This record gives sequence, C-alpha cells and structure tokens, in this order.
Amino acid sequence: MEAILLEYAWVLVVLIVLEGLLAADNAVVMAVMVKHLPKVQQKKALFYGLLGAFVFRFGALFMITFLVNIWQIQALGAIYLLFISLKSLLDKGKDDKESVSKKPRKKSGFWMTVLKVELADIAFALDSMLAAVALAVTLPELGDFHIGGINGGQFIVMLIGGIIGLVMIRFAARQFVVLLEKFPSLETAAFLIVGWVGVKLVVMTLSHEKLAIIDTAFPHSTTWKLIFWIVLAGIAVGGYLTAVMHARKKA
Repeated sequence: MEAILLEYAWVLVVLIVLEGLLAADNAVVMAVMVKHLPKVQQKKALFYGLLGAFVFRFGALFMITFLVNIWQIQALGAIYLLFISLKSLLDKGKDDKESVSKKPRKKSGFWMTVLKVELADIAFALDSMLAAVALAVTLPELGDFHIGGINGGQFIVMLIGGIIGLVMIRFAARQFVVLLEKFPSLETAAFLIVGWVGVKLVVMTLSHEKLAIIDTAFPHSTTWKLIFWIVLAGIAVGGYLTAVMHARKKA
C-alpha cells in the first residue's frame, strides 16, 4: 500500500508541473486576446476567461472517457488553436504595416473577445485533460469506485492537478497582460506557442486508435515529449530575449 501511495504522490507532482506549464499557455492566450481592450474591460474579460477555464476543465474531467473516444473533438481543438495562431500572426503583420501608414486596424469588441477566449479555453481544457488522463491511467487502481469511467483514485489525482492548474491560470493571466504591455513583441512568441500546442493536438488526433495514421504510442513516447517541450521552451526563451533586445533598441 505504501508503494502505491508513493507512486500516486510522484505522478501527482509530475501532473502539477505539467498542469502548471499548460496553465501558463492558457494564461498567455487570455492575456494576448484581451490586451487590446481598455483596462476595465480587460479585467472583466479575464474574469469570464477564468470562469470558462474552470467550467470547461471540470466538464472535460467528468467527460474524459467520452472525449477520448471521439477523435473529431481533438481535431476541432487542434484546428481552432492553429487557426487563432496563424490568424493572429498574420493580423500582427498587418498591424505593423498599418502602424507605419498610421491606419490602425479595427480590433474585436468586448463580447467577441470573450467568445474567442472561451473557445480557446475549450481547446486548452481538452489538451489539459488528455495529458492528465495519460498520466493517471498509468497508476494502479485505488478503491473500487469509478467516476466518469475512471477509477476513483486516478480521478482524484486528475482533479487535484486540474485545480492547481486553474489556480496557476488565475495568478498568471494578469501578470502576462502586464508583461505584454511592457514587451509588446512577446505577442509573436505567445501565438507561436499557441500554434505549437495546436500541433500537439494534431499529433494526438493522428495517433488516435480510430485513425492510427501515426503510431498510437508516439504522443506518449519520450522522443515526442522531448521534442515538444524543447521546442516550447525554445519559443518562450527566444521570444523573451528578442522582446528584451527590441525594447532596449527602442529605449
């Protein structure tokens, strides 16, 4: 029994780190999407975004066994993240050109911004819970009850990881808004990260057992995990260093 509890504790630590990283991605998206709004509306939009993140993550947690079996849902999440990444990068390029010609492009209104944030929350909730269930199901079953088709002990580990992830989003989102105001060029790196998470969902979709276009074990392999996190870290560090250098040139 002690060995099982130690195994649960170790997986929980790994899950907390993983949820923290995914929460940071979710917070970055919120920050970038609400940045153009007035200060008062930014706070309201972030509140709705956090509420959506809470609802969708817990909804995904209870429906995960259903969601795992439908590859189309994963595909929709991947398409949306790739769409907002590419669209935002293209729009930013247009904004840079228009700033030279002094013709600023019209931004989304408050409620349209909230809608975009909520849709992103759904995609990130799916990514978060798929990652959590991949870790949790490696644990031995604990107890003889099941919740949402998952063993009770495994479910509790996922629940704790999800709650901690939401707490991290709560504190990170506003800080990212401040950081983006200080270093506006970080926005490019933020949307590259969004696109890279979209690629991750593409890989998960293509490896789904009902498609099996790529090896079903590949998304859980050490090789893919190393590739994903190294590229993610490279985008984040490279984006930050570029933003700092850009800010120094302007100063």
